[in-house]
Amino acid sequence: MARKIIIVGASSGIGRKVALDFARGGWEVGIAARREENLKEIAGLVPGQIVYKTIDVAADDAAERFYDLIEMNSGMDYLLFAAGTGYMDPDLDSGKVTRTLRVNVEGFARIMVAAFKYFRDTANVHKGQICAITSIAGTKGIGLSAAYSASKRFEQTFINALEQLAYTRHVNVGFTDIRPGFIRTDLLDPEKDYPMEMTLDYAVRRIELAMLQRKRIAVIDSRWRIVNALWRCIPQRIWRHISLDL
Repeated sequence: MARKIIIVGASSGIGRKVALDFARGGWEVGIAARREENLKEIAGLVPGQIVYKTIDVAADDAAERFYDLIEMNSGMDYLLFAAGTGYMDPDLDSGKVTRTLRVNVEGFARIMVAAFKYFRDTANVHKGQICAITSIAGTKGIGLSAAYSASKRFEQTFINALEQLAYTRHVNVGFTDIRPGFIRTDLLDPEKDYPMEMTLDYAVRRIELAMLQRKRIAVIDSRWRIVNALWRCIPQRIWRHISLDL
């Protein structure tokens, strides 16, 4: 029987690439995002392997539509949450802050809770896996992207809490927290070069491997693992003096 994956945030970037790779590998794939035309185009590239449904994770009906997509896909063994937004926002624009928190905090929690309850309430013989794209930005509060880095820290902590709950309540599900550095996607300014920037193909290969190996935390890639480890060692009294202007 083919394995089944649901990908939320699949209209472009990481989610799109993972959806196509898994579908071409014989998985049954359900994809979701806000832009229906993008979803329809992706489904047409691998006929018969991909179903889709529009979901705005920031909307009140997101969980209901998520469950509808699981039913359309005849189940879910894996979830990849790849939806997200963020800005370089040193001026702390209130609209950008609100949008970031609605998607990366409220929307993330809504889908994580729905996925957890699905695995809790389904008599699944095989262990489910909840995977999410967070970021190394969650390691420290980054002044240029305060809302984004704080939202990613929230996501990582929420995953930790769900793992504890799954263990204590005997829910047959594991978690993979995927923390990339800079990947060339639509979130990055096309006019700028970013340090240790990764191509989409390069990063997604490593993301998919982490998912299939059910790694608990996967920093993408080895260079960013070093950076991430160094950041953790910097006390806040020193961190506040560091400029990360790009």
